Amino acid sequence: MTEQIVVIGAGGFGREALDVVDSVISAGADFQLLGVVDAGPRDEDLERLAARGVAYLGTEEQWLPSAPAGIRFIVAIGNTAVREKVARRITDAGLRPVTVIHPRAVVGSVASVGEGVVICSGVEVSTNVTLGDFVHLNPGCIIGHDTVLEAFVSVNPGALVSGNVVVRTRALLGAGSIILQELTVGADAVVGAAACVTKHVGTGAIVKGIPAR
Repeated sequence: MTEQIVVIGAGGFGREALDVVDSVISAGADFQLLGVVDAGPRDEDLERLAARGVAYLGTEEQWLPSAPAGIRFIVAIGNTAVREKVARRITDAGLRPVTVIHPRAVVGSVASVGEGVVICSGVEVSTNVTLGDFVHLNPGCIIGHDTVLEAFVSVNPGALVSGNVVVRTRALLGAGSIILQELTVGADAVVGAAACVTKHVGTGAIVKGIPAR
């Protein structure tokens, strides 16, 4: 039975998520993309959606009351705290998220992948990795063995997470950052682009540099 999908978010990652959806459909997934929902899309985002033939379905408030029964959704919003709020609002309305994994991503053995996860092209997820609900893995990032990424974590393009790492809820790992083995990145922490994390990162901390401070 065909599952109908809506992407929440018309910005940059929203359109990257559309690419993932298109790719899994081309690979044979029985999905139908209905369109994109966004609370405040920019004019250029609407133009880019129109150029690729994707319908804008309105704001969450406009769309949710008439959402078809059984609809599945992806929250493609980069800001981790906003992603959590939107995801909870839509799940509270009775809708279920869907996970999409690009055909050119690699997911290793014994991996546990939650709901609402988006895994982009070129991602490598090693063995015995746990991905919580609504995790975003951007293009080209690498997640090492025995690592746990809790719910709503974002790993930006090209980041490298070594083995036995724990990344707590809503943390964001910047593009090209490196997290060395057996470290913990606290909830709501931000690791700057190209930073090299050599020590545990506390809750809500913002670190950058080599080594990250």
